[in-house]
Amino acid sequence: MTGPVLLWLQDLAAVSLLKARRTLFQAAIIFCALVLLLWVSVFLYGSFYYSYMPTISFSTPVHYYYRSDCDASESSLCSFPMANISFLKNGRDPVMAYGQPYRISLELEMPESPVNQQLGMFMIKMSCYTKGGETASSVARSAMLHYRSSLLQTLNTVFFSPFLLAGMAEQKQLIEVELFLNYKTNAYQPTIGAVIEIQSKRVQIYSAQLRIHAHFTGIRYVLYNFPIASAVIGVTANFTFLCVIVLFSYLQFIWGGFWPPEQVRVRVMMGDNTRFQQRKEEARKRMEGASLQREQETPSVIGALDDMQGNGMVPEPSTKEPSVILDAPGTVATNLTDKGAYDSKAHEEKEGSEMLMNSSPLPHLRESNLRQRPGPWLSL
Repeated sequence: MTGPVLLWLQDLAAVSLLKARRTLFQAAIIFCALVLLLWVSVFLYGSFYYSYMPTISFSTPVHYYYRSDCDASESSLCSFPMANISFLKNGRDPVMAYGQPYRISLELEMPESPVNQQLGMFMIKMSCYTKGGETASSVARSAMLHYRSSLLQTLNTVFFSPFLLAGMAEQKQLIEVELFLNYKTNAYQPTIGAVIEIQSKRVQIYSAQLRIHAHFTGIRYVLYNFPIASAVIGVTANFTFLCVIVLFSYLQFIWGGFWPPEQVRVRVMMGDNTRFQQRKEEARKRMEGASLQREQETPSVIGALDDMQGNGMVPEPSTKEPSVILDAPGTVATNLTDKGAYDSKAHEEKEGSEMLMNSSPLPHLRESNLRQRPGPWLSL
């Protein structure tokens, strides 16, 4: 009694183990596919962000040069300080994207010296040029040091004297001059550089910095100001799109399409059955016409038998049983003993049967019926 139970438990454990192994294998395949799709989604979003988002900000030092071949006894410079700035990264990639508005400003680090305080206002001119050397845009802005009274300067010096003596602080001001508010480069004549000129021979400058900052609008504004939310939405959209593509590809590979072909085949067979029924009816009508014609010719045979009986020539009844054949749907065939009289009829019945079988191939044959057709001698 325990033997069959143990065998049944062993078979159940084997089947359960196979099912668990198959489920684990399928889960591992699905997990790997999802991880791959997620990685591809992140890669696509990163590629889109890198190609669609231009340079957000660009900063470069400005090094001024001027003439020094004049009389050295004068305190002023021999010419206006001038600097040439390139807007190409690595000498080939443009800093500014086409059609994107940028804010361009110049930061000047100037000492609070008596010369700069007595300088007052001075002009800063910037001219952007293209690859052919033509001036694309030009602008001039004024600047000066912030005013401080002598008392405020004295208090500031006394209060910050420890830091000034230690070298941790300096008496200087940072002047920011906005040159362009919404500068756009032309796609046909891109800007590759600019010339900055300070129109003063007495100005004193520690250092200068040119800053270019992009003003984003639309999708770029959302991508720049909400990077985490944009990344989540973009990766989710890519992941969903890739999952739909993989699902449709799986259905195409397994079923041959989203709608299985069996449904289409059933519809086609339903349409074909109508034509098959019409051909079947035509063939049956032809067979009925041939049967009526054969029945009309039967009395002549019976009269010939009467004459034979009158003459004393009665044929012996055949000891053979009438032949039996399988009656296919819509066909009737009889093996007559008098082959000489009914060869033509049998040939016509054979052609009609072949026409019916060729025109109406039924998917399922019904149960065949056995029929016996009596000979002409039994009709008497």
